[in-house]
Amino acid sequence: MPDTTKERPLRADSERTVRLILETAERVLSEDPGASLGQIAAAAGVARTTVHRRFLSREALLDAMASHAFRQVEEAIDAGRPETAPPMVALHQVTANVIEAKSSWRFAVHQPQLRDPEAVAAHDRIFAKGMKLLERARDAELLRPGADLLWAQRVYHALIEQAIQERAASGIDPDALAAAVVDTLLSGVGPLKR
Repeated sequence: MPDTTKERPLRADSERTVRLILETAERVLSEDPGASLGQIAAAAGVARTTVHRRFLSREALLDAMASHAFRQVEEAIDAGRPETAPPMVALHQVTANVIEAKSSWRFAVHQPQLRDPEAVAAHDRIFAKGMKLLERARDAELLRPGADLLWAQRVYHALIEQAIQERAASGIDPDALAAAVVDTLLSGVGPLKR
């Protein structure tokens, strides 16, 4: 039987290297969207050949970034227990988690075209989970009966994007931003009705 104990540290080391490259690429490309793979390698402190060995092209790196980012967002949603927590609790926690996760991957999640099948599948699951959460909110009468959930989802996503921009500009805590997003989604900005 071959000794595989020597392979495991290499695999873990390789995973750490890939994660380092992805995280560095997010930071570098956020500052300079035209940065080369060589610039990303230098910023990560790895050889350019290391980046090229793991990502055959810039597009392959962008695809890997999107896939990784959307997995992170999906995990953030799942951590908020959107199907089991009380709807108001889930809505707040999912929102805070998504603001935090997407704040770390702003460049990757805003790519105009998703090519990677894993990223596309994660993106679709994220939208489906969001819709189920809005359905639960409507069923719990947090949203008015008959509310257009597709419109509500678009508004919710726009509010989250604004919260992410606010966090980048001011560093406000994701929980505080989530409270503002949920309050605006559920109550709007008009006067309270009595």
